Amino acid sequence: MAPARAETGMRIISFIALQLASSQVQAVLSPVFAKPELYEALEERDVKYAIRLPANDNLQRNIRELLTRPVGRPSQKPVFRFKSFLYQAASWTMARRVVAKVEFHCGELFPRVGFIVTNLAISSRAVVRFYNKRGTAEQWIKESKQAVSMTRLSCHRFRANEVRLWLSVIAYNLGNLWRRLALPTRVATWSLTSLQQRLVKPGGRLIKHARYYWLLLAESHLTRRLFAGMLAKIAMLPSPAG
Repeated sequence: MAPARAETGMRIISFIALQLASSQVQAVLSPVFAKPELYEALEERDVKYAIRLPANDNLQRNIRELLTRPVGRPSQKPVFRFKSFLYQAASWTMARRVVAKVEFHCGELFPRVGFIVTNLAISSRAVVRFYNKRGTAEQWIKESKQAVSMTRLSCHRFRANEVRLWLSVIAYNLGNLWRRLALPTRVATWSLTSLQQRLVKPGGRLIKHARYYWLLLAESHLTRRLFAGMLAKIAMLPSPAG
């Protein structure tokens, strides 16, 4: 996130923390949010956070023993090392927990190093796993932009843009529910954009007879077997109560 948007992001997080119970809010933020005033604001509201820290010499000295490449033949699989330690930058009023992750990849001369400041009371590996959810969330945001144009809010009035945003959210949720509950396993990993182009908008032809109609659909992706599998999964869904 650009620095110009960082201040807005900080206000949004503070607003969410005020509106919801602190146990319901967890923040996973990029390095642009690595600011002591944000740490203090989140800690005052008892919000759990994991924020990426830019590397510096002081942080590197705390993990010097992890930077030595493992002895022996290099592994074809990545080798991960973790360490948790207390660290206090010059602008911080107190020491905070920092989790370091060091990755050794085959064919790479230097390791990949990352630092995360957090107040989570879990293992170092779990902290990194929690932080990695940020990438998953960003993929969902990117998918919503491409599939349902969630950010296309070009109306002149705020209320109109709000309605358009709500409609986009509803459309995205319906598409995601369709993907999770009604699609066979072999296509359940497709993006919503692929599902739109291949399953929702297939080429077809409507043939009219005296007493009935024939709807012929192209079978390039939406095959008869796939269509029957979707109908079977939909039929298995529980009916709403009442």
